[in-house]
Amino acid sequence: MREPNVVGDWQEYDEQAGLRVRVHGVEKAEPPRGRDDAADELTYFRFRVTVENRATEHFGIHLEDGQIDIRVGNDGESAFLDWRNSQFIEGFDIYPLRRATAVLFAAGPDAVLQRMDIQIQLKVDDEWTERYLWAGGVENDAAVEAGTRPDPARDSLACQVSNFLRREAES
Repeated sequence: MREPNVVGDWQEYDEQAGLRVRVHGVEKAEPPRGRDDAADELTYFRFRVTVENRATEHFGIHLEDGQIDIRVGNDGESAFLDWRNSQFIEGFDIYPLRRATAVLFAAGPDAVLQRMDIQIQLKVDDEWTERYLWAGGVENDAAVEAGTRPDPARDSLACQVSNFLRREAES
């Protein structure tokens, strides 16, 4: 891994030219089949992992719970990944100009969900790809209601990365 992506950014794979992936749509949401007992007193959130094929050949892709790691808060504690409610991509042939999306449910302490790292490692044609990291989080309900945002330079790693990339692109 080099630098983290910001949630919503696409990451191109070097080994599989034309294949790219992104983590996006991070939001608070209750799971469709009910809460897991292990997530008692935690806040559920949902996010999507989309794989897109821009190559001229098809790829066989695989993404399941062991290939996803979610860390929340300043200390990077592990979040609970609800595999029972999540929809993974298992043994899917993705053809040119097509996409496949996994919808994943996880849970963590509400106070630290504004800062999270999501790491993904796809399996493509029975070969492991490089791991990539996305930084972001769930917006704080109080900040949204008050119409205020935290100072992006100080409070959010995703905002810091975004500001750095914007400054680099401008120079």
